[in-house]
Amino acid sequence: MIIRLVLVGAFTIGLTACATTGVADMTATTSAPAFERSEAEFQRDREAILAMAGEYDVVFDFREVVALQAGYEFADDKRTGAWEVVRVIEDRGDFISLQHFLLTSEDDDAMVIKHWRQDWEYQPARMMAFQGHDDWDMVEIGAAEASGAWSQSVYQVDDSPRYAGLARWEHEGGVSTWEPDTSWRPLPRRDDTTRTDYQAIEAVNRHVVTPWGWVHEQDNTKLMVDEAGQATPLVREVGINTYTRTDLPNDENADRYWAATEDYWTLVREYWDNLEAETAGFQVEDDAEGTLLYGPMLDASMRIFFGAETTEGAWQETRELLNAQVEIDGSADQTAPAE
Repeated sequence: MIIRLVLVGAFTIGLTACATTGVADMTATTSAPAFERSEAEFQRDREAILAMAGEYDVVFDFREVVALQAGYEFADDKRTGAWEVVRVIEDRGDFISLQHFLLTSEDDDAMVIKHWRQDWEYQPARMMAFQGHDDWDMVEIGAAEASGAWSQSVYQVDDSPRYAGLARWEHEGGVSTWEPDTSWRPLPRRDDTTRTDYQAIEAVNRHVVTPWGWVHEQDNTKLMVDEAGQATPLVREVGINTYTRTDLPNDENADRYWAATEDYWTLVREYWDNLEAETAGFQVEDDAEGTLLYGPMLDASMRIFFGAETTEGAWQETRELLNAQVEIDGSADQTAPAE
């Protein structure tokens, strides 16, 4: 049985269908020749990424499958459905940003909840990497590793980092596949609100674009991580998020929400982009329920949407929240865009 998302207050706490990230260390230099990719192959890559935009009937399905510690008891399977709209919010050729929106029903007056975002960059120079315990490092990528490859960086509803990976697209038989190396990510919201027995996920994150939609596959190992960063595997989990293309009758609700709040979320993205571009690493703190960051930020966006707040007023409040919860080398963030 599939349970649909429901509202909590002015917005839904929602599902974080995507967990979050660590990234393999790619700073090592190599003498291997650069990977050659033709213009036609580059365009096929772009077509695969852009094909993930649209309207979807989505099923999020997560199941623990292999216990790795004696006496461990599997958690219940988690299978949840949603209606999701995916829009291209930026396309610079070698950079594509896809914003996901949840619709609370198929009714005309369904509310819209900003969901996760995926940014794709061709031959990137650096990428974020989760280190455990709320810590993120920015990892330099060698030219040979980046050649012909795309990074995917995934962000939460508040545009804070979730995970990232690097791989080259493969296209065969009408199916396009992107599969990076194993990387770390923080707990997904579905577990962060209910569990304390593990601290990170080691994941393989695979995207498969098909003629009928696309699938986001995850091969996850849940890790117990001590304060020294030593990891012990607890259990393996399989996640399959299936996006079946459909025609949602109320997808324009997502467009109306974005038209009203885009300027606000642009300021939020600039804040995080600045951290990634200008720092070697940072720490982001929020509680499991998101009451320190993403709850207030979604509330602020809804006030803008309903005309109860200006973009400037909401941003001032949000900037203070971010500066209180983000640290760089133990100090409050000083790199956000000017007021």
